[in-house]
Formats: sequence, C-alpha cells, structure tokens
Amino acid sequence: MQFVADLHIHSPFARACSKELHPEQLYQWSQYKGIGVLATGDFTHPQWFAELSAKLIPAEPGLFTLKEAFAKPIDEAMYATCRSFVRFLLGVEVSCIYKKGDRLRRIHHLIFAPSFEAAAKLNKRLAKIGNIQSDGRPILGLDSRDLLEIVLEGGPEMHLIPAHAWTPHFGIFGSGSGFDSIEECFEDLAPHIFAIETGLSSDPAMNWKWSSLDRIALISNSDAHSLEKLGREGNLLNVNLTYADLFAAIQSRDPQRFLKTFEFFPAEGKYHVDGHRVCQIRMNPNETIRRKQICPVCRKPVTVGVLHRVDALADRSLPQPPIGSPAFENIIPLKEILSEVLRVGLASKKIDHLYHRLLAAYGSEFFILRELNTETLRRDGYSFLALGLDRMRAGQVSIEPGYDGEYGKIALLHPEDFSEEKQLLLL
Repeated sequence: MQFVADLHIHSPFARACSKELHPEQLYQWSQYKGIGVLATGDFTHPQWFAELSAKLIPAEPGLFTLKEAFAKPIDEAMYATCRSFVRFLLGVEVSCIYKKGDRLRRIHHLIFAPSFEAAAKLNKRLAKIGNIQSDGRPILGLDSRDLLEIVLEGGPEMHLIPAHAWTPHFGIFGSGSGFDSIEECFEDLAPHIFAIETGLSSDPAMNWKWSSLDRIALISNSDAHSLEKLGREGNLLNVNLTYADLFAAIQSRDPQRFLKTFEFFPAEGKYHVDGHRVCQIRMNPNETIRRKQICPVCRKPVTVGVLHRVDALADRSLPQPPIGSPAFENIIPLKEILSEVLRVGLASKKIDHLYHRLLAAYGSEFFILRELNTETLRRDGYSFLALGLDRMRAGQVSIEPGYDGEYGKIALLHPEDFSEEKQLLLL
C-alpha cells in the first residue's frame, strides 16, 4: 500500500503551537493534505497522552485510528475527492540539554513507540529524570546516548531518530551545539541510529556530500506547529500498513518500499545560509569565513547556517547518492503558491476560499501539487496556478535564502507573467 507519512508534529500542549491540534482536526487535515500516517507528537505530555488514549483505538499493528464517534461527522463532511484513511503513530520530540566535550549541547530527538503501554513505560522513566508536564516537547538534562539507551530498553520496536539534524541550535550536526559525527554523539550505541531527519533547510542531495551518512536513511517531516503546516515535508512509502513495516522500510532504505521524501526547496528553510536577522545580514559561507563569522553591522557572531555546516563536514565536492537510495521531490505548500497566484498575503480569506474550492474539485493537496494534470487546471480557468505548478515540478524557482530564523522568500511567478494575461481568471 502506498501512502504519505508525516512523522514529526506537535500538540496543543507544546509551546508556540496552535491550540487546534487535536485528534479530530489532525484527522480532518490529514485528509485535506493527503497524509495516510501521522505521528501524534508529544506523547510524553500527560494531558495529551490522556486525550490520545481517549480518542484513538488500535487499527493495524502499532497504528491507531480515530474512534468512530469522533471520525464519523468528519468523514460525512469531508470532500469526496479527499476522503481517505488516516492512521496515527505514537511519536514525541525530546530536547536534550547537557554538557559534553566542554560544550553545551542542545539536541532534539524523535522517539517512536508501538503501543500506549510502551509509551507509558517510557514516560514513567523520563518523568524521573525531568519535567515532562510543562511542555509537549520535554526538556531533559540527559545525554543523547543515555536517552537512546533508555529507548532501546523499551523494546526492539522503540526507535530514536535525531530531529532536524542540521538546525544550528538544536540539531545533532548543528553549528551552534552539535557534534561532528553520529559516533561522537551516541558513542557505543551509534549503530542503533539508522535514520536522521534532514530538516527544512537541507535535502538529501546536500546530505549525500558526506560519506558518513551513506548508511543512514534520510527522512523528512513537517515539524508542524499548526494544522496548515502538516505535510509541508513527508515520506512516501509502499509497504503494509503497520508500524513495523513502516520502520523496516525506512531502515532498509529500499527504494521499492521507501520510495521518496518530499522536501522544501532547502533555501526556503529558515536556517539555510549564514546571517544575523536583527541586522538583516545574509551571507554565503565564503563571506562568513572571510569575515570570521562576525556580522559587519553589529560586530557580533552570525548564525552559521545549514549550507555552511554541511560543507564543513562534507568529504565530497558533489552529491553522491548511495546505491539504492530513495528519491526526493521538492514541493511548495499549495497556499504559498496561491498567495503568488492571487497576489495577496497568506492570511487572506481569498486564499483559504480558493484552497478549499480546489480540494473539493480535484483532491488532496499532495495530489494537486504532484499529480493533477495542469492542462485540466488551464481548461478550468486556473492558468496561473497551472503555470506555478509546472515551474515547481521543474524546479524553476527563485529564492532569497532563509537565514538566522527567517524563512526564505520563494517565487514561481513574476510580474511579467501577469502582464501577459488579459485578466486574472482565478478571481
């Protein structure tokens, strides 16, 4: 069975996250997006764990579905074009803050559990180490190696995957507090790390420049803090719909089972290049090196971005995908494209109205972005959207790179595109 899996999101109990991220809304928006398997996020938080326990029931082994009482009204109201199965998988992001090698480390990890019983046992262990109630993403003064040991003691189906591995401040390889190898971080337990999450500011091609990652599966997830961010990155799998088969496919890196990842154009990520947001200074790695990592405006250190950090650790001048690696595909969220088409801000009600009109007419967001014939859109009067999708699929984008926490600005359409048309058919 082929489906999209998004394995990193958050709940209403995580800081700076939407209060709408409840199971019912996640179920609804997964259908809008075209997501088949969604991680719950935040299962260490007692209130979220209780809500998940009350609203989810076992489906296939290791996966859960929304109870019928909650799912039925959503299914009845769902656009027929989007109606599909949704399964939940228990996951959480944990923040480890500790000192190692005379440096303060701040590393985020994803943990997955095959059952509520296994998750509860882990929660009990972690509650003895730190506060798991104050935030959906708990902060623990625990070495990453020791966290992995605790996870492994939970059983062979418990998994740990470093989150957004290259993010400067919280990634295993981040320039701010990361390590120079998986082995340096996890020591004797490093062989148990079979995957990393590449994050929004890198894609597989960037990671393929470093031979140390040749044995590692590269996964991509949304890290969604709101419903609309679901599926902005994801993984396409072709396996039996079970927890074990999903992770076996990732671990194998078999491109017949782990087909591909869906990626931001990495320059749009908010830590792609170096810079200092306060001073609005963006720099490429060569300039950063020439300036000795100092902002030319305020004379303070700049944040060294993902592109720079990848190049620092890389031992290849060009990407070299390991034999049999899954493919990847760059995408742009549909509402971002509609913002260009309608020439209004993302918060505009015009965008929301058109977004839902398109879903009702054609299908889920992933289907529209990847599979919908753009000639159909042109026939129906959506010529600018068709043009934008054609360019996205061809990789014909213009980007001002993101830096120091500021998302990049990506463009598919240009003023001359609109001047050639007599009227905006989308309005």
